Amino acid sequence: MLSKIRRPAILLLIALLLIAIGYWNIRPESFMQDVPVAQGQASPIDFYVINSRTVQYQADGKRNYELTAEKVEHIKASDVSLLTRPDIRSYRGTELPWHVTSERGEVGPKGDEVELIDNVRIERTDAKGRPTIVTTSRMTVLPEKDYAETRQPVRIVAANGVTTATGMKAYLDEGRMLLLSNVRGQHELR
Repeated sequence: MLSKIRRPAILLLIALLLIAIGYWNIRPESFMQDVPVAQGQASPIDFYVINSRTVQYQADGKRNYELTAEKVEHIKASDVSLLTRPDIRSYRGTELPWHVTSERGEVGPKGDEVELIDNVRIERTDAKGRPTIVTTSRMTVLPEKDYAETRQPVRIVAANGVTTATGMKAYLDEGRMLLLSNVRGQHELR
């Protein structure tokens, strides 16, 4: 009686052993036919920073700007840095900074050009407490030249009204904005 039970048990154990060996020899790559297996490819990102904060000062010791971002990724091949939720306060030596935010950003080589992408918002309150808010979907900023521009629709909300336009050139050091086309305004006279 014991030999009748022993023989099927041994056969069952051998079958389970063969199934286990077959299972471990299956490579996961064989199921992913559409996804090529990357061997020896380096990531285009050579470093990244989480919750970054950068402060730059002017030669006289006054703050120039402060930049925070949820994530910064640097692409080695192009020397471009990708920013997630950049938040910039541009003081340029004053106590009344321009506050710039967007969903994403790209900083070009040497930091000469910054591209702000999606939900771009630029705001500043003047010495009399009057806010100015500029919103657009995309904007190029040249920090060293205190210059920004966009070809996208832009909306400017100021103390005396609302102005919309398509395209804008902003000379930040002069506080001057040039609206390019389709300019519409609604203003209060005081």
